[in-house]
Amino acid sequence: MWGAARLTGARILLRIEDHDRHRSRSAYDAAIREDLARLGFVADEGPVRQTDPAALAAYDAALGRLTAGGLVYRCACTRSMFAAWAGEHGRGWSGPGCPGGCRGLALPGDAATSLRVALGAGTESFTDLLLGAQSGDVSAAGDLVARDRDGHWTYAFAVVVDDLRQGIDLVVRGEDLLRDTARQIRLGRLMGRSEPPRFLHHPLVRRASGAKLSKSDGDTGVRELLAAGWTRAMIGDEAGRRGAIPTSVARAAG
Repeated sequence: MWGAARLTGARILLRIEDHDRHRSRSAYDAAIREDLARLGFVADEGPVRQTDPAALAAYDAALGRLTAGGLVYRCACTRSMFAAWAGEHGRGWSGPGCPGGCRGLALPGDAATSLRVALGAGTESFTDLLLGAQSGDVSAAGDLVARDRDGHWTYAFAVVVDDLRQGIDLVVRGEDLLRDTARQIRLGRLMGRSEPPRFLHHPLVRRASGAKLSKSDGDTGVRELLAAGWTRAMIGDEAGRRGAIPTSVARAAG
C-alpha cells in the first residue's frame, strides 16, 4: 500500500475495519498499529474505525437512503440454505435476489434476518492498476448483505460507505477481494458515486500449499520475524518475492 501510494502521489488513511464486533479486539487494533510502526509505515491520516460514532451514523444514513429507494429487503436465507440450493442445482446461487425469494416476502423486522441491497443485474468494468482490465457480475453470489443476522455491518457495505464519505480514490488490497469489486462499484453507484475509486489488487504471501497466511493458524507474523533478527528491508524483500509484487512497488514501500 505504501509503495503504491508513493508511486501515485496519494496520501494514506489508516482505517481499522472493526465492523465485526465478535472478532474485533482492542489488542488486535493495537497490534496492527505497532507492527506498522516497527516497519516504519506512518499514515498521513487516522486511525479511524468503523465503530466510531460518525461511521455508524453514516452506515445508518446510507442504508436509509437505499431503503427509501426500495432497494433494501430482509432476507431469511442462511449459508446452509445457499448450500442446499447449490446441492440441488449442481452450482452455486448466481443472479439477483436469494434462493428464498425474500425480496417479495416482506419479512417482519423482528425476524432473524439479514438486510440485503438489490444491486440489479449486469456487470461493472474497471481497470486494476496492477492486473489491468477487469469485469465482474454484480450479482454473482446474489444480492449484497449490508447488515448480517447479528446486526453487524458487513465489510462489503461498510467500506463502500467509508470510501465515499472519506474521499478515498485509491483502494489497495489483496487479490482475494478482487471478486468483490464489481458489486462494490455498483453499490457505490446506487449511493450516488458516479466515478468509482481506482483499485490495485496485489498478490498475497501464501503458504507452500497455496493457502493464505493466518494468525489463527499460527503463521508467523511481522513481530516474530523482527524478534528473530529480520530487518525491515529483509521483510519487505521477502514479501515482494513471495507475493510476486512488482519491484517498483516493493522498493517504493521500503
